[in-house]
Amino acid sequence: MSSPKKPRIAILGTRGYPAVYSGYETWLKELCDHLNDKYEFHVYCHRSFFPEKPKVVNGVHLHYIPTVKTKNLSQITHSALSTIHSLFCNYDLYFFVNVSNGPFGVILKWFGKRTAINTDGIEWERPKWKGFGGKYFKWGASISSRNFDVLVSDSLNIQKYYKEHFKTESVMIAYGAYPKESTNPELINRFNIKANEYYLVVGRMVPDNHIEEIVKGFILSRSNKKLVIVGDVTYKDSFADRVKAMANENVIFTGYVKDQLVLKELFSNSYCYLHGHAYGGTNPSLLKALAYGCCILAHENVYNRETLLDDKHGYYFKSQPESISEVIKFIDTKTDEVLFKKKISRERISGIYTWETVCNQYDELFIKMINNKKWKLNATTTDKK
Repeated sequence: MSSPKKPRIAILGTRGYPAVYSGYETWLKELCDHLNDKYEFHVYCHRSFFPEKPKVVNGVHLHYIPTVKTKNLSQITHSALSTIHSLFCNYDLYFFVNVSNGPFGVILKWFGKRTAINTDGIEWERPKWKGFGGKYFKWGASISSRNFDVLVSDSLNIQKYYKEHFKTESVMIAYGAYPKESTNPELINRFNIKANEYYLVVGRMVPDNHIEEIVKGFILSRSNKKLVIVGDVTYKDSFADRVKAMANENVIFTGYVKDQLVLKELFSNSYCYLHGHAYGGTNPSLLKALAYGCCILAHENVYNRETLLDDKHGYYFKSQPESISEVIKFIDTKTDEVLFKKKISRERISGIYTWETVCNQYDELFIKMINNKKWKLNATTTDKK
């Protein structure tokens, strides 16, 4: 007797599986790995990212779709072609990430498909999306709120934003992390740094993450420690070039660090982690910093305060270099406070921020959407505290 046929779910809008380039790809890998015994996942991948193109990996079905390779058109053209392909496959659920894909919810709605979308952050407020880009993202959020069956917010404050600005309820499901400790501290030696003698930044080299202000603030502080910046951009960019030009003997740009063991050691052995992200909800890098036992200095905004439980797990700075300089000067001399923050940081990765909890919540959502075609979202909140 054959086993029951598993529901088929299409995942669209990411770079693909099993590559891990960002928070979305990490989420995708965890989702598929936790739930592929219950669902038949079909992931739409950027063809150019995968030299080898197996059709199935770890039970996940992969579709390699081409795109226009430019900064502004790469994702939108890939999603458009992926949507067209997916329409002929008749999946039980179509799950998109990022509201830039909002228009494709309209197309799927015309064909009576069951759809959901992870909204991500407030993209239209990001400095890199000035002008038309910002207007497009805001329009995408508006059209997503009207045409997708279910919206997923990754934090309570994103959920609140969509309710207030778009009059739309959303399911709150955060991201996750795995608490880990340093096991091979010698892996950081390649960067000519020592444990507890450097501040760490992990993120893309874009204005949104306040990397330029962090570098200026660090230099202004005259700290004797080093500043290590992990991340880059995949395209030629004048902003990234300008920030990299600020490097001196105390400011180190590592570029991308794809080896997760090395990245874990960079987090775990830092004196403090500097988090400049300001326009998203639950940030995966911030969760990693907590999970790997960091003392955290974060940009002052409601999203970071929500994740860090206000002052319990974090110190905060404003956008200006002077503010960053002051918090570095303060924390440079507070070794005991830094050690205490490190000691309690992993406590925050429990319940709502474990991957098991996150994937169980997605499982519950998928079951509701697939088994009941008329199910609509009521007000749904999750108390993270």
